Parts: sequence; structure tokens; C-alpha cells
Amino acid sequence: MGAMRMTTSTTTGRDPGLTAAEVAERTAAGQANVTADKSGRSVADIVKANVFTRINAILGVLFVIVASTGSFINGLFGLLIIANSGIGIIQEVRAKRTLDRLAIVGQARPMVRRDGVAAEVASSEVVLGDIIELGPGDQVIVDGATIESESLDMDESLLTGEADAVDKGLGDEIMSGSFVVAGSGAYRATKVGADSYANQLAAEASKFTLVSSELRSGIDQILRVITWLLIPAGILTIVNQLFISQNGIRTALLGMVAALVPMVPEGLVLMTSIAFAVGVVRLGQRQCLVNELPAIEGLARVDVVCTDKTGTLTENGMRLSEVRIVDDAVAQAQVEAALAAIAAHDPRPNASIQAVQEAFDEAPDWSTSAVLPFSSANKFSGMSFVDGAGVSEGNWLIGAPDVLLDPDSDTARLASDLGSTGLRILLVATTDVPVDTEPAGPTAVPGTLVPTALVVLEQRVRPDARDTIEYFESQNVAVKIISGDNARSVGAVGESLGLGSPDTAVDARQLPTDDEALAGVIADADAFGRVRPDQKRAMVKALQSKEHTVAMTGDGVNDVLALKDADIGVAMGSGSSAARSVAQIVLLDNKFATLPYVVGEGRRVIGNIERVSNLFLTKTVYAVLLALLIGCAGLLAKGLGWASISYPFQPIHVTISAWFTIGVPAFVLSLAPNNERAKPGFVRRVLTQAVPNGIIVGLSTFVCFLLVNRDYSAALGGYVANATTRPSDGIAAVANATQTVGAVQTQAATAALATMIAIAVYVLVVVARPYNWWKIVLLAVSVGMYVLIFTVPFSQRLFHLDSSNGHMMAIAGVCAAVGIVAVEISTRVLNGYLDRRTRLGEQRVQV
Repeated sequence: MGAMRMTTSTTTGRDPGLTAAEVAERTAAGQANVTADKSGRSVADIVKANVFTRINAILGVLFVIVASTGSFINGLFGLLIIANSGIGIIQEVRAKRTLDRLAIVGQARPMVRRDGVAAEVASSEVVLGDIIELGPGDQVIVDGATIESESLDMDESLLTGEADAVDKGLGDEIMSGSFVVAGSGAYRATKVGADSYANQLAAEASKFTLVSSELRSGIDQILRVITWLLIPAGILTIVNQLFISQNGIRTALLGMVAALVPMVPEGLVLMTSIAFAVGVVRLGQRQCLVNELPAIEGLARVDVVCTDKTGTLTENGMRLSEVRIVDDAVAQAQVEAALAAIAAHDPRPNASIQAVQEAFDEAPDWSTSAVLPFSSANKFSGMSFVDGAGVSEGNWLIGAPDVLLDPDSDTARLASDLGSTGLRILLVATTDVPVDTEPAGPTAVPGTLVPTALVVLEQRVRPDARDTIEYFESQNVAVKIISGDNARSVGAVGESLGLGSPDTAVDARQLPTDDEALAGVIADADAFGRVRPDQKRAMVKALQSKEHTVAMTGDGVNDVLALKDADIGVAMGSGSSAARSVAQIVLLDNKFATLPYVVGEGRRVIGNIERVSNLFLTKTVYAVLLALLIGCAGLLAKGLGWASISYPFQPIHVTISAWFTIGVPAFVLSLAPNNERAKPGFVRRVLTQAVPNGIIVGLSTFVCFLLVNRDYSAALGGYVANATTRPSDGIAAVANATQTVGAVQTQAATAALATMIAIAVYVLVVVARPYNWWKIVLLAVSVGMYVLIFTVPFSQRLFHLDSSNGHMMAIAGVCAAVGIVAVEISTRVLNGYLDRRTRLGEQRVQV
């Protein structure tokens, strides 16, 4: 794109557009291009989405059941409903506000003609009937009909999927969502607001939504399985509590809720949402607009980055170095006058023409008699000039030397040599016919071309580009420079960044069309020049066919097709509005160096959610396993005539067991720094670790419960026998027996709970690796809080605990120690297995 557009007066005879009064009238009538909420969801929608969730519904029902028993202390898990909803709402509203602000910055601003003057306005200020001027790179933001056309070519691939440009003449329909690839013109708006396709596209692009991703789809898959597991576990627990153990209705309800609450991974979805939302806010502070939240995750999984050169690795601006004459018959002053005239008459100058304009700002008093607009397919443009008296001042072409010249000519070799040093070279040539003459030969050049001079432009490589490239290389991410410029020039820029050399750069005109062969060529080279828009797209697809996750960065119209098809599209904020509209990530500060921060956020999200998932799903596994084991043991004991076995824990027990093994640590870990490289197979990795850990916790707790339950059963039998043989004691004896049995039952539950918490804390110890000072503090706080809960008399009374039975607590200690050793062995074996699978997968797709 060119420099910032200035307000300009229109040429006499053109439609002046609407008047200010007409614009005000139509705005008042609701005929402006007003869009809906930029972030897609209102605050009310966010509140509703966070409150009315399946997990909140389950916890709400269980809380009502506990509340009906009058034991509100056992309903503390109900606070999770408030926490789940409150934290989610706060984070999403903050992210929504950030996205709203960033979306305003990143909006396209069309050039609208009113009262005979063209000026940029916000897209929301366009009204029905406005005249909108178009130039190369502009995206159509409302539908309309063409009223002016100067070789206007539109790309409608976003609408039709066809990559070929469509020529637009007077009266032809122009659809929003298309963009200009060549020429210029103007059209009158016929559909605005909700009727415009572009507004639907923009609303979808900036919507705050957790769309499909490996993380979220994996978690949803896990939750579906858990939902089905809740049914048999819940039924078995209810049967055991009510009919086998013959507990009272209050005790039965509390035991049932205690068994079901830990099965629900209530915070897993919450932590994922928070991690994504915080990532968007953090990146927003770095002027990075994330159109789709999973793009943060996706870029962290990328293993190939295809980047454009101009505007991405190099700065948009250029500086004219020299004009080297190659035809002695033409004077230097004549060429410079022609260049000044070309720059002055270009309505939408690109970076190269702007550099010429800065160098030759005094143009001769010439007018154009013919114009050949620049086309990315032809790589050149032209103008025919006449002076004030109507005398011809020549037919001039300016464009790529390797396209216009015979590659074996001296001028072509000189241009190639200059380009190989990193300079950008343009050829200035003349032709014997007006530039708009239809070419007679196989080339697109009108008439006979005579080279006159080479325009040497300096490209400025971004100062932070080298560090960014080195970062990607250190992370085993391959970087490919894909540009429409001369291959040797691209190679020279690549060489300055440590990517290949001018000699190894590939001219895309020689690339194979077969995906298999194309992927092979891409694997062996780092820089590619003269790449057409359709070839960029083909290169992305070829890489994807080899199971690569591909990111494409760019800023121009010729990058749009590749940006759209890449796994992650990254556009520069100063680039074309078309590029910004199809990209998932927009770097509003135009800094390629922002990408490592995006990768870092993605890795933080993926790595931390995997850690958090291990904690939540370990709890779910051992909760389901305990419910099933205790339920089956109760049925077996009933059948054999043994003492009854019922679920030992109350809801408050399972609530406190999650406080410092999952709740607080999960929140801290989900937001903590994490730069571990993203690994594929999220569901497999989490389940491979969580299921064995959950089984170990569940089995160890069950064994401890069976061992300490013998003391409880003996106490129960002894006191019942004592009450039977000493009836003279009457009611007092029975009451004393009941109270003593209740105390022993609490001691047994405390021992089993201590075993479960001890091993669960060690699972946290394993998940928190590698350690640093704040993780050590987190682990120390978790252990310290449980020591206080189990030893302080007040907390023991509050949470229905009794750790005074030394024999039972010793059994708990032994069971916990065995479980901890089993967790460590299981973790080492399974981590080795997963690492081997990951390495094999990376070797299979390595470039």
C-alpha cells in the first residue's frame, strides 16, 4: 500500500458525490453503514454464557440438595459457581473492551467523495448513495455499482473462491468483501449496514468467541465421557447410601453429594477460558489484534513460518539510491523528468513510486494520453505523456527488469547483479506505441521495448527482523521468505538475516506444480522470488500436505490468498485492508518482532492448560473410581453379611481436598509464564498422565479406607454388643455407643482423606515441574495449609475432621507413601513414552 492518503479534489466532470446535508439526512434515516457490537457479544450475553453452563447447573442442583439438609458448611463447593461465573465474566468483559478498542484501530477507512472532495472516513460513516474511490489494495466495504473505471480489476475470491481477477466496467456490480488488484475507479454504495456482506464478514472476524481448537475440542471430548461416567457412579452411590448402608436420609444425601462433586471438573473450562482471555488482553497491550482466540494456540503449534519480504522483513519505505542510464541515446534529465511525471500522475503510488516521488518532486507540465495500470501478474505499469502543446513526450514503462528484459541481455545481468546485493531494481524503458496498446506478441509488453535506465532503490531491513528469525530457528520453526520481488534480491535480504543466499534463492517461475515436488523444493530453500499470489497459496497447501502447521505473514493484496489458506494468517496493520480482513492476527504496530510474544502466549496457554487438566482430570478419575469401588464393596459386604461399607466423606471433605491440590494451584499455574514448546496430542498426553495418577490416588485411598474401616467396624460391633448385654444402662449406653462410633467413623474418614490429599499434593508436585522459587512457595503453601487444617482444633471441628487416632493416621501415612512412589514411577515411565512419540512425530514432519 502507499503512504497515508490525503484529502484530494476530484477531477472536473466527475460526479461530486453527496452533499453534507444529504449525508446528514441519510445518517438520521438509519442508512449508514453501522455495524453491530464489535466483539460479537454484549455484556448480557457474556454474563448469561458464564452463568448458565452445564457444570454450574450440576453444582447448583447438588448445592440445593445439601442446603435441604441444613448443613451449609457442606455446601461450600457452591462458591465455585460464583467463582466460575465471576472470574469468567470479569476476564471476558475486559477482553471485550480491549478488542473493541483494537477493532476500531484496525478498521479499513474507505476514500469517500463528498461535495467534490475525496477524504478518508470511518467505515461506519459511509451512507447509502456515497461515492467510494478505489485503488490497488483497497477492500470494498459496502456493495455498490461502478460509476468510474480505469482498468479496474477486482479479486472476488473471498466471495466465489475463484482467484482470477474480474474486470469491472461502468454499471457493473461491486460486492463487498472483494478487493482491487489493479487499476482504479469509483462506485456508488447501494447496500450498507447489515445488508452488506462485508459487515457480516467483519462481525465474524472480530467476534469474541472460543471457536474450535485442539484444546477446547479435547476438553469437550473429555467432558462428554465424564458426563456418562457420572450416571453409573451416581446410581451406585445412591443405592449404597440409601438401601445397603441404610443411612438416614440426611447422611445419605450428604454422602451422595460428596461422591459426585469431585467427579465434576468444574474449573477446567473456566481455566481454559481465562487463559485465552488473558492472552488476548496481554497481546492487545502489545498492539496485536487477535481476530480469533485459538489463533494464539495455533501459532504456538506452527512449525513453518512463510513470510513476505516487503513490509514484513523490510520496512515499507524505500530510498532512491541512483538512476543508472543504460541507453546512451537518452539523457539523464529526460529520464528523471519522465520518472517525476510517472510519480506525479500515479493516483495510488506504491512504496517504490513514493521513493521516486520523494527524489523528484518537481514534475514537468505533462499530461497523460494513455495509462497502463500496474498488475501483480505483469509486474510493470506505464504512461504515455504529451506536453502542453500536445507534443508526445514518450511512452514510458516502469517495472521488474527480469520480467521486461531478455535474461541474457547485459542490462538484465546488471540488474541481477545489483539486486543480489539487497537493492531493489526497477527498469525504466520506452516503447514505440502508446502503453495501452494491446500486445501483439507473446509478452504483455506493448510494442517494441527499449531499456533506458535502472532505478536503484534501497530496502531497509527491519532492525528487529534478525532477532525474530533467530528466535524461530532456536525453536525449530522453519522460516521461508516468499516474495514477488526478484529472487536474487530476496536472497540478499535472506542472507542478511541468516536465511540462505542470493545463489540459493529460488525463482518461483521455475517451481513445479505438483504438490509433492513443490514441497520438496520448499524444504531445500529458504528464499523464493517472483512468487505469484496463486503460487503462495500453492506453497502453503504443499506444506500442509506434509502435515506442517503453517503460518503466513504479509501485508499486501498478493498475500491475501495465502493468508486465507494458512493455518494462521498474520497481517501487518499498515498493510491492505484485504489482508487484515482475512488474517487471524493483525500486528497493528507493524512489528514482525511481535510474533515471538504471540508464540509465547500460545505456549503459555497450551502448557498451562495441560498442567491444569492433569490436576482436574486426576481428581475426576479418582472420584469416579472411589465411588465405584466403595459402591461395589458395599454390595459385596451386604451379600456376604459383613459390616456395611458406605462412602466415608462428606461434601466439605471433598471441597477442602480440592482447595490446595487443584483450586488455588490451578489458577496460579494457568496464568503463569510457560515457554515450553507446544506438543501435539493434547488429549492423549493428558489422559496418559491423569488416568494412572487418578487410579493410584483412588486405589490408595480405597485400601486405606478398608484398613481403617476394620477399626470402625470393630468399634461399631463392640458398642452395639455392649448396649445389648447391658440393657440396664438404657438410653445413656446407646447414646454413648452412638457418639463413640461416630467419632471413630470421623477418624476413619480423616485417615482416608489424608491419604487422598497427600498423594494428590504429590501429583501437584509432579505437575509443577520444573521448579522455580514461586512454584516452591506455592507447593509449600499448599502443604502448610493442609497441615493446619488437619491439626488445628478449630479447623478440625469446622471441617468434621479428627486426626487423633494414631493407628489410623499411621496406616494413612503408609498408604500415602506407597501411592506417592507409584505416582513418581508412573510419571517417569509415561513421560519417557510420550517424549519418544513426540520426537517420532516431529521427525516425520520435519522440513
